[in-house]
Amino acid sequence: MKHIFVINPAAGKTDSSEEIMRAVSAIPGYDCEFYVTQGPRDATRYVKTWLEEHPAERARFYACGGDGTLNEVVNGAVGHENGSVGVYPSGSGDDFVKYYGGRNHFLDFKKLLDAPEDEIDLLTIDNGKPGEFRYSINITNFGFDTTVAKTMIKVKRKKIIGGKRAYVTGVVTGLIKAMRNKCEITADGERVDTKGRILLCTLANGGYVGGSFFCAPRADNHDGLIEVTAFRPLSRITFVRLLKSYTNGTHLDDKRFTKYITYRRAKDVTVKAPEGFSMSVDGEIVDGTEFTVGIAPKAIRFAVPEGCVLIAGRKGETIGEAKAEGEAAPAEVETPVTEAPVEEAAPAVEETPAAEAQVEETVSAVEETPAVDPATV
Repeated sequence: MKHIFVINPAAGKTDSSEEIMRAVSAIPGYDCEFYVTQGPRDATRYVKTWLEEHPAERARFYACGGDGTLNEVVNGAVGHENGSVGVYPSGSGDDFVKYYGGRNHFLDFKKLLDAPEDEIDLLTIDNGKPGEFRYSINITNFGFDTTVAKTMIKVKRKKIIGGKRAYVTGVVTGLIKAMRNKCEITADGERVDTKGRILLCTLANGGYVGGSFFCAPRADNHDGLIEVTAFRPLSRITFVRLLKSYTNGTHLDDKRFTKYITYRRAKDVTVKAPEGFSMSVDGEIVDGTEFTVGIAPKAIRFAVPEGCVLIAGRKGETIGEAKAEGEAAPAEVETPVTEAPVEEAAPAVEETPAAEAQVEETVSAVEETPAVDPATV
């Protein structure tokens, strides 16, 4: 099998192309090649073209970059029997690999090359526009989260408000602009929004989003289902009070969230929204007013290095861990349905004038910052 490392030179803080090539080339006994992407969507084009031109040759493509790079490689490989995907996480968030215990499990090139492959699900995203259908390997989210994602792309490489502070800057912007977002969400025929408004919604295949938020602690990328979590609008003060639980992934079992969350597992989700609406698909912004999101079971083969420990879905399972003869698989846990009566959201609590002024000042600085090319994700 050929091993092809698809490197995004704009991912992360610095260009790691030479470092990756040098380290992989030093490992004997493997047929390895390298491709450095030239811009947005180039990874998808390259992988798809290579597989179509070499139908009789098996190849594994390693996305060397962040979640956006991985998304591009997946969209190039999906549907090709001779192609599979791996990842060398070198982006700013690297959220998808947290499902498997974190990026450190994916940094040993020898283990990557020897990694067994696992057939996993993908989300399908259709906004009704020709040529824009795509797959999502991790999280598709919208509402508050899309405002955060747009802001992060804009300020990522800026001093003070960018870099590691980019997500915080995005959250501050969202607190001002995106607390009540208009859209209608239907999961397997059931409305899950609150009278056409939400704070945010996550459609999950993986577990993490935004660099640290464990938004889908019950996600299982083998179960053929989408994890749907819709948040009702709430006040800024309540948002801050609940944030720690959402970050730690305990929100589905935290009673304080009962009146703010609708949680479902579904096969099909539709979203209708006004002009100007966007979704974040593995961190990439996709515009549209009508979306259909589905699930493609076992759609891609993904290389999972031995020693990875799953932290969602089949929690605690170790990849490559041999089971004792006759040992039964872990029992499936019955998932309670979180359902609260549809009600009007509480009015936002007013912050102090000083706090409002500080937040407005930060948002103004964000808006005046030139946009960053999405290829750097």
